[in-house]
Amino acid sequence: MKHLYVHVPFCARRCTYCDFAIAVRREVPVEEYIDAVARELAMRCPDGSRWEVDTLYLGGGTPSMLGGAGVARLLQRVRERVSVAPGAEVTLEANPENVAVDAVREWRAAGINRLSLGAQSFDDRVLRWMHRTHDSAMIGRAVDAARAGGIDELSLDLIFALPDVLERDWMGDVRRVAALEPAHVSLYGLTVEPDTPLGRWRDRGSLLEAGEDRYEADFLRAHELLDAAGYEHYEVSNYARPGRRARHNSSYWRHVPYMGLGPGAHSFDGEARRWNVGAYAAWARELRSGRDPIAGREVLTDESLACERIYLGLRTVDGLRVDDALARRVLPWVEAGWALLDHGRVRLTPTGWLRLDALASALTVAGSRY
Repeated sequence: MKHLYVHVPFCARRCTYCDFAIAVRREVPVEEYIDAVARELAMRCPDGSRWEVDTLYLGGGTPSMLGGAGVARLLQRVRERVSVAPGAEVTLEANPENVAVDAVREWRAAGINRLSLGAQSFDDRVLRWMHRTHDSAMIGRAVDAARAGGIDELSLDLIFALPDVLERDWMGDVRRVAALEPAHVSLYGLTVEPDTPLGRWRDRGSLLEAGEDRYEADFLRAHELLDAAGYEHYEVSNYARPGRRARHNSSYWRHVPYMGLGPGAHSFDGEARRWNVGAYAAWARELRSGRDPIAGREVLTDESLACERIYLGLRTVDGLRVDDALARRVLPWVEAGWALLDHGRVRLTPTGWLRLDALASALTVAGSRY
């Protein structure tokens, strides 16, 4: 495995749309958490050999809540058993309010060379509705602080397809992100999950979700603007300057093995997927007691692996190689403007990506007949 994900679960509050494995804490138990990660890593790599990784991703949650010194100590403990390859991509997810020049300098000195900033919107009304802990002014200040502290490899996230009642200026947000000139941009359509504040608002009738037409319009308009600004739309939700794709996330889409540490983290060894218990307290308790915090494991069948490869291949601009029989199956997609077919490789267009689930399912069913 060449890719390591470490889940840092702590957040100052839960956002209205969030159903991730997080732990809301005013005071982050930094040392307790780092010790637990070190115990899990020793359990996963017991032979003492130094495992080399090409990408290391600290995700969350809000990893930047560990502070400059906390991130440095976490990476120090990880390096006791992991060798970070020269030129590796080392990413830290951060909220704008945690990004100050001094902290960035500590992160950079510890080996962080990429920041993923959760901007989500530049509209303060929208940020309050989302229960975000920053305002719009903090986003620009965070970008400036990151660059001043020595990290220029920046990715910014935005969420689209918000309820109409918010009257959010979506294209204004996209223009403001492009004006900051980050290396990478991620755009995620709002999904209302059951066990979230949004899910409860919807269930009691106080939230009306944006319709499919709105989702499609937001997606395609953003594509046009970012494409014109020089960004490559290389995966359904992701845009990058030439040569600046997210290497860690790209490993997931290539279906290669990776390891996950921390509460709720998933791992994949090429044949089976495993995942940890999601609650921070339970995960830490298992490790203190010397027990494996695994919550479940699934051995994937050949059919499941083939299905995942089709879905993951279709979600990137690199596309999926198909044989002659399947190539004939996708010709109607080409005629509809949903796909391109070139030398046995099918690539979905942005309008095709809007139909990704259905098209991947259709191709999976078609492939099972041969």
